[in-house]
Amino acid sequence: MKLELRGITKRFGSLTANDHIDLVVQPGEIHALLGENGAGKSTLMNVLYGLYQADEGEILLDGEVQHFRGPGDAMAAGIGMVHQHFMLIPVFTVAENVMLGHEDTNAIGALDLGKAREHVRTVSERFGFHIDPDALVGDLPVGVQQRVEIIKALARDARILVFDEPTAVLTPQETDELMGIMRQLRDEGTSIVFITHKLREVREVADRITVIRLGRVVGEASPTASNTELASMMVGRAVELTVHKEPPQVGAGGLEVRDLRVLTERGEVVVDSISFDVRPGEVVAIAGVQGNGQTELAEAIVGLQTRVTGSVSLDGVELVGRSVRAILDEGVGFIPEDRTEDGLVGAFTVAENLILDRSSDPAFTTAATIRRSVLDRFAKERIEEFDIRTQGPHQPAGSLSGGNQQKVVIARELSRELRLFLASQPTRGVDVGSIEFIHKRIIATRDAGVPVLVVSTELDEVAALADRIVVMYRGGIVGIVPGDTPRDVLGLMMAGVNPTEDAA
Repeated sequence: MKLELRGITKRFGSLTANDHIDLVVQPGEIHALLGENGAGKSTLMNVLYGLYQADEGEILLDGEVQHFRGPGDAMAAGIGMVHQHFMLIPVFTVAENVMLGHEDTNAIGALDLGKAREHVRTVSERFGFHIDPDALVGDLPVGVQQRVEIIKALARDARILVFDEPTAVLTPQETDELMGIMRQLRDEGTSIVFITHKLREVREVADRITVIRLGRVVGEASPTASNTELASMMVGRAVELTVHKEPPQVGAGGLEVRDLRVLTERGEVVVDSISFDVRPGEVVAIAGVQGNGQTELAEAIVGLQTRVTGSVSLDGVELVGRSVRAILDEGVGFIPEDRTEDGLVGAFTVAENLILDRSSDPAFTTAATIRRSVLDRFAKERIEEFDIRTQGPHQPAGSLSGGNQQKVVIARELSRELRLFLASQPTRGVDVGSIEFIHKRIIATRDAGVPVLVVSTELDEVAALADRIVVMYRGGIVGIVPGDTPRDVLGLMMAGVNPTEDAA
């Protein structure tokens, strides 16, 4: 089936998310839609899938104009979508999830689960999925859950499949398996739209690439294009993708974590008696698939988790049991993984956000009143130093792009004397150009003799920054390895396999 999007325009108030976008996807091809976060890729596909209605433009399938009033119409026309965040019900079985919304009944009016089971078995055999139709979805690994999403689409006779950032929660091995599935689907005649911002994956699997920037198509590229060429198209300027760093000059002291255990409010163990060090002058990265305890580990270090046992000490000073305020005052800089919820106050100005954790500092206040002239001068200096693209220090932080919001958080945390820098998902949701800048600042902080702990689910980022890598799986540490450990070894460790132990 041939897909054509002609002049698709979608506005949200004064924001034009899609600006007269044209796109053609040929039958039996993998067409990658490449762009920065916020470029308009997902919005465009949500228009195609009927979740949004376009303000202008039209959708054609095999030359016929379509009018989708919702996802049901899109599915009926042969369009399926595998969402970044799975649309599955954990307490339902695989078969129940597959039939949801398309329930068949038997002769006596009862749900025909047998037919759904047969759909699952048929597609599983076709692609070698090996999925039990009666397995509870909540008990399945994320890579298998994604296959259930694919089965849902294929069970409804999808001839065009949209994959929206499909590798965000997968290990490298699961990503490779997904690429193989996409190729098999293509070879059987299914058209695939692959939405991503990961250059390596695009070059590996795409037949054609369309690049979107700021809601507009800026060009097409071949998979043979280099990462540098693709990044330049995405950002609109030359981008340096390689992180340059000298061997670490490691000092004494720093962060020491010993037998750290974190429980949820329900008493579940999410960090299970782990120990590691981060020395001054090195970057230690915590690697793992999202949801294996990394978030809770970072929060425990800065005092945001309350049910904590064990020890976290910084230069001999115990941090467990102390308030967040006291821990920050010990010289801990912290980038939370969700900047909008935990890193910024969107209604506050850029200047006010730059001193959120220093609002009582005598340098900025007199008799509990902020010294505006001092704050404005400080903010302008940080805006220039950290290349924050803003109308000025008085612009609300919430109106900035994601990458510039992240730069505000980083500028705030790196503008004071630090004894530890903890960066959790430091480049999540930011563009390639901002990633380049953030990585340089992290290495500069390390080279200044500060211990740096990076928590990241992006394996390329871990490999680029880390001097040592701590791999977590289900709350525990699988192993601590050098920063140049091969991707395939890291991928196995992220799935809970320690290659060294297996070899022994």
